[in-house]
Parts: sequence; C-alpha cells; structure tokens
Amino acid sequence: MLEGNILKIISIDEDEDIEFKEYIEKCISTDKDKRKMRLEITKKVQQQNKELQVAKEEIERINHELKDSLSETQKAKELVEYDLDVLQKKKQTELTGKIVKSALYVIMGVGIVTTLMYILAIFTGQETQVIGSTWSNLTGILLTNAFSIVGTIMGVKHLNESTNKEEKK
Repeated sequence: MLEGNILKIISIDEDEDIEFKEYIEKCISTDKDKRKMRLEITKKVQQQNKELQVAKEEIERINHELKDSLSETQKAKELVEYDLDVLQKKKQTELTGKIVKSALYVIMGVGIVTTLMYILAIFTGQETQVIGSTWSNLTGILLTNAFSIVGTIMGVKHLNESTNKEEKK
C-alpha cells in the first residue's frame, strides 16, 4: 500500500476509477492509523527515556553519596586505628614502668635484707665469712639482674619504636 507524503500529492477526481479511489482512501486511513501508532510509540519511548534519565541522575547522586560516606568512614577508621595505637603504646609504657618498679623493689628488698643480716651478724659477733661472701655474690647477681631487666625492656621499647617508624614509611 502507498503511504506517507505521496498520498497528499495524489488527487482524486470524482470521475476516476472507484476501485482506485477506494484504494487511495484505504491507504490514507491506514497511513493515519500507522502514524498514530508510531506517534504513541515515540511518546512512550520519550517518556521511558525521561524516566531512565531521572533514574540515572538518582543513581549518580546515590553513588556520589556512597563515595563520600566511604571516604568519611575510611578517615574515621584511620583515626580510630591511630587512637588505638596511641592507647596501646601508653598501656605498654605503663606496664613496662610497673615491671621495672616491681623488679627494682624485689632487688632492693633482697639487697636490704641481706645487708641487714650481714650487719646483724657483725654486731652480734657471729661468723661473717659465709654471710659476707653470700652478701657479695647476691649483691652482684641482683645488680646484674637489674641491669638485664632494664636493658631488655629498653631493647623491646627501641624495637617497637623502630617497627612503628618502618610501618609509617
């Protein structure tokens, strides 16, 4: 069937063939129906495109918000990790101080008791040769242990500081 603008050009006279006239009228009617249908489809497609565009903009907005939230969450995580690291170092320092104090109190206590026993033996006239050598050995051992404890703790502290500096790099 004929369709489109050609139907506007064709003119039908009254005295022309009836079949041809009916054919042209049928073509014009069919063309109008097809144009209406195409127009409706075009309107539907345009409406769907508008809806898709709005949905796309909404998705982009949500994605942007999610990226912002992720960034803020990452910053908060880093801050919490930093605070945790500081807190752990503080607790380690406190624990190290308590260990050193306790070790020094024990060493001082043993040294004082041994010294008092040695002085008591001297004043009471007891044999001091065994106590004197024991006192001398015990004092040497206690001093060695005290330096060993302090040295070990300082070594561990230095190792932790070196490890933290390397991690930051």
